[in-house]
Amino acid sequence: MPPEHAALPPTGARIFREIPSGPVPVPVAVERLADGDAVDPVWVNEAGGTTFRLGTSRYVKWTPAGVTQVDLAAEATRLTWASAFTRVPEVLDLGADEDGTWLVTAAIRARSAVVPPWVDRPVEAATAIGTGLRALHDALPVGECPFDWSVTSRVATAMEHLDAGDTPASWSPEHRDLTVDEARARLRDVPPVDRLVVCHADACAPNTLIGDDGRWAAHVDLGRLGVADRWADLAIAAWSTVWNYGPGYEHHVYDAYGVEPDADRIAFYRLLWDAT
Repeated sequence: MPPEHAALPPTGARIFREIPSGPVPVPVAVERLADGDAVDPVWVNEAGGTTFRLGTSRYVKWTPAGVTQVDLAAEATRLTWASAFTRVPEVLDLGADEDGTWLVTAAIRARSAVVPPWVDRPVEAATAIGTGLRALHDALPVGECPFDWSVTSRVATAMEHLDAGDTPASWSPEHRDLTVDEARARLRDVPPVDRLVVCHADACAPNTLIGDDGRWAAHVDLGRLGVADRWADLAIAAWSTVWNYGPGYEHHVYDAYGVEPDADRIAFYRLLWDAT
């Protein structure tokens, strides 16, 4: 069977993603890139971007012109850098025309943690997510990383969102009872750094690929990768198991990573995720 990267939408993301449920228009550039290979949409986002599988050996992300929330050039740069240290999709092509931009990567023979069979085997999937995240954090060298995902910059972005009218009422259920002032106060109360690592920065379950042996195989969607406290990833990786598998599997992520849950850091970084 071909590799599969499709995923369900993580709560809290500003661009929601989902497996397409109906016909999806294929941009001219994607048809050209396919060069006769079958073109299958595997996920779409609310900004109009789509990821297509081309045959069995390539994927292409396409984003329409004018969308600023997705920077495919930044993702290509991060993938290329990370590929020297860990397994991520190989960048094959990056381009743009008047209609949009695209990023072509080589397929990896593994499946997202949120599609069959792993969505039906949540203990194994959550364990692979935790093991894979620890491997990623251990492999990527902080001192050599040119990319930042610092809490300082993210809190500043959160404050800008609140200034622009964002409100916890539109966030995850855990945070909807907060007032804007309460959210601001909690976001300013930044916990001390536990351990700086190069974070995935979108460590939701869909972005871990699992091989047929049940072990993590690779990571995808590294468009925001950068240096930050490891809890910025850990809190979201574990949280996403609730979104994708239901409650009761978060501890498998922490156990596989090799860390005890830190309630204060988990709460802070989940709030920051919602706010940014």
